[in-house]
Amino acid sequence: MDWKPGRELTAFNALAREFDGIYHEIAVQLGLSDSAFLILYVIAEFGDGCLQKEIAKQYYVSKQTINSAIKQLVAKGYLTMQQGRGRDMHLHLTPTGRQFVAQRIVPVFEWENRVFAALSQEERETLLRLTEKYVTLCWDTLPELLERDRKEPNVP
Repeated sequence: MDWKPGRELTAFNALAREFDGIYHEIAVQLGLSDSAFLILYVIAEFGDGCLQKEIAKQYYVSKQTINSAIKQLVAKGYLTMQQGRGRDMHLHLTPTGRQFVAQRIVPVFEWENRVFAALSQEERETLLRLTEKYVTLCWDTLPELLERDRKEPNVP
């Protein structure tokens, strides 16, 4: 049985992990956990007052991980939380948080834009089209994998 990924898939998976490593390095340099960096990044991207659950859903991070990072950011004085409807919690930057985002997170957006712009228009479109196709194929075929696992539970 040929169960190992092929050369191209191994290379693709390594690149995906390296991409994660780039953002981990940014977070470390900023003195933040990966999750805390993500929260500030998302607030800068989507705007002050976004919901905790939206961050978890949009970036596929567990609510517990987001909650822990929010506690870190509240303790650092970067965030406050405001009760919304039901259990919804809106995240707001404090003045210190706004300053940190302006000085440390906005430059990340500027860097990303420069890097993306270094690709030609055709390269950007191809990258987006193929990445979207790959992700869509993964989501579309995931139920088959999960159903097989339900039929054969507890395989040693």
